[in-house]
Amino acid sequence: MDSFSTVIRTASHAQHAEAESSPFMGDLLGGRLGVAAYARYTEQLWFVYEALEAGAGRLAADPVAGPFIRPELFRLPALERDLAHLRGPEWRAGLFALPATRAYAARVRECAADWPAGCVAHHYTRYLGDLSGGQIIRDRAERTWGFARKGDGVRFYVFEQIANPSAFKRSYRELLDGVRADDLERQRIVAECRRAFALNTAVFAALGEEFPLSA
Repeated sequence: MDSFSTVIRTASHAQHAEAESSPFMGDLLGGRLGVAAYARYTEQLWFVYEALEAGAGRLAADPVAGPFIRPELFRLPALERDLAHLRGPEWRAGLFALPATRAYAARVRECAADWPAGCVAHHYTRYLGDLSGGQIIRDRAERTWGFARKGDGVRFYVFEQIANPSAFKRSYRELLDGVRADDLERQRIVAECRRAFALNTAVFAALGEEFPLSA
């Protein structure tokens, strides 16, 4: 029988691939968009991670979600430092979420309030993605817009408290394999993982409408 980490990765592969192949991300990673598009994307991430991390203290005691609340993963302080670099010290004044981003953040908050196990899916899709594919975004941003290596502007992608990302990801998958949920609940978590990728893809689509180079 496949481990749960394998099941969740395999079952959400199509949605993950769709997110990765979005025209907006293709243009961004291809260097065809300016730093304004990167800054706008970073702003949208702030809303998602604010939702993810706002309830972390409460979720830490939950038997299912609790083991996944790892402070070394928290991204909000790094995002805020990046936004101050990208938008200036008054960055909060111009911060606003796209409708797709509001829907994404609202779903994360809904899970945190009513179904903590659902947060496992959102936690997995976001943080493991940041540790993996997110490093490609960091590298391209440094090369394309001249950010200092692992400096302000890309600190969101720099996990200073994780010395060995590969080892950390292995331990994280072990947490998934041992998640305290029965088969039906695990199926619900897998479905929520698909939903998380779909919500992320919707944000990319909205950003693509704002920066429609591929069109």
